[in-house]
Amino acid sequence: MNIGPYALANNVFVAPMAGVTDRPFRQLCKKLGAGYAVSEMVTSRRDLWDTLKTSRRANHEGEPGPIAVQIAGTDAPMMADAAAYNIERGAQIIDINMGCPAKKVCNKWAGSALMQDETLALQIIEAVVAACAPHGVPVTLKMRTGWAQTHKNAQSLARAAESAGVQMVAVHGRTREQGYKGLAEYDTIAAVKAVLRIPVVVNGDIDSPEKARDVLARTGADAVMIGRAAQGRPWIFREVAHFLATGTHLAPPQVGEVARLLLDHLRDHYALYGEFTGVRTARKHIGWYVKALPDGEAFRAQMNLLEDPTAQLDAVERFFDALARQMDSIPDSRSAAAQTTSES
Repeated sequence: MNIGPYALANNVFVAPMAGVTDRPFRQLCKKLGAGYAVSEMVTSRRDLWDTLKTSRRANHEGEPGPIAVQIAGTDAPMMADAAAYNIERGAQIIDINMGCPAKKVCNKWAGSALMQDETLALQIIEAVVAACAPHGVPVTLKMRTGWAQTHKNAQSLARAAESAGVQMVAVHGRTREQGYKGLAEYDTIAAVKAVLRIPVVVNGDIDSPEKARDVLARTGADAVMIGRAAQGRPWIFREVAHFLATGTHLAPPQVGEVARLLLDHLRDHYALYGEFTGVRTARKHIGWYVKALPDGEAFRAQMNLLEDPTAQLDAVERFFDALARQMDSIPDSRSAAAQTTSES
């Protein structure tokens, strides 16, 4: 499928997640089979653009294209300026955030809170499309099914967005009211797909190749977007893409490959954040990788006390070396251990 002039490798995407989908994580997911990845949301507030946090989010050095940046805000002119700011820094696709359910975002009427005010939402969409058009930059939209169970307006908002020039819509199958509780529902997404000509992406609770297949069939969507299931399991993208293409399963990664992936991820992470911040923000990623492994929780508790990148790397390497030796002592257990890792 395409977004504007950009042909994507496949229809298995990384969902934008604040505090997770930074450049090292996006690069890793693309390396492991993701056809497309969107950045963490970048604020539309000009006074925050020079902060270290925003400068890191706008850093795309060495990132393979297409480079997609998500912007968030509540003011149409500010959102247009934010689009231009990020295009100057390498963004090739601009994504508008109308899906984040976080209170600190919604309390400022950004994110999914915008779905309560379709007039304002459409003003923002039109302003961003107008700012991107001279540069040939496509605009996409990420939303939820609605604000609440009694206020599901994804279909009407998606139709207005398409008319305004949005070139792809991604819908998470929950309302803002739900947050991440309960189960995602896909009937609303199927209704959105039924009325649009542009590509529609389904998001929410997709955690296996079979689930991706079933959700695509149920909704008629053009692509799947995977978020939380990729935390500590970035190889899910190649597993899903392979299954959708062939109907067969890839073998799960073995312990040695998982260790190499994590160690490489950590080095890239430190390079972006520096030693002090990098060690601390890497802890959640390490915890996700080891959560379902033998002695993983005990290791995580010990690892969280380390404050030096070399010590953190050494601890991870020792943990996986010990796990590999343990697996070697049990016939046919290396693949079983990897399968445990893949289901974390």
